[in-house]
Amino acid sequence: MRPPPGRQRLSREFIAKHQRTRIISALAEETVSRGYRAVTVADIVRRAGIARNTFYENFSSKEDCFLAAQDFAVMEALRRVVTAATEVDSWQARVDAGLAAFLHYVASEPALARTCIVEALSAGPASLARYEESLQAFIPLFRIGRKVSPHGDELPATLEETIIGGIFWIIYQRIILGETEQIEELLPELVEFALTPYIGAEAAKQATA
Repeated sequence: MRPPPGRQRLSREFIAKHQRTRIISALAEETVSRGYRAVTVADIVRRAGIARNTFYENFSSKEDCFLAAQDFAVMEALRRVVTAATEVDSWQARVDAGLAAFLHYVASEPALARTCIVEALSAGPASLARYEESLQAFIPLFRIGRKVSPHGDELPATLEETIIGGIFWIIYQRIILGETEQIEELLPELVEFALTPYIGAEAAKQATA
């Protein structure tokens, strides 16, 4: 049976959210193709297949759209990481599951990943600051390791920042080399890298076996 007329109308909120996602996707694709500095609003509008005024109804400028792309990617990555991590019990398993979810997201969204991990570093002061904030968002997952570590009180205060920075740098290098599709293969190496300072090299290696 057919549903009554009007029952399937999309809400304004849904349409607005879809439009923003579409524009962000277009920005990411154009950025990968041309480089952020060469991209114009006209390029984004053409790629997204929207009217120019629709762009400005959602974003005040190209930079505003770029920052929104960073926020969008971080929120979605965190959502996936947290969801994966809460499905297992031990902290070591949570690190493994969380990193696996993150790497899968990077591999499945290569344009957005390159935009937010590579281009963000040279897109301007605001995007660089947003990039640094995004690294901070992942600190709580690793900081729990201090509670399971036999020498948690002795660990450096900046350990989590160092681990996360190292992980992002390795991913950055793989993206630059055009190896985004194979990035999930890094999982054992990154898990061992992340766990070693907390539980020791031998236990970290066993955790990835």
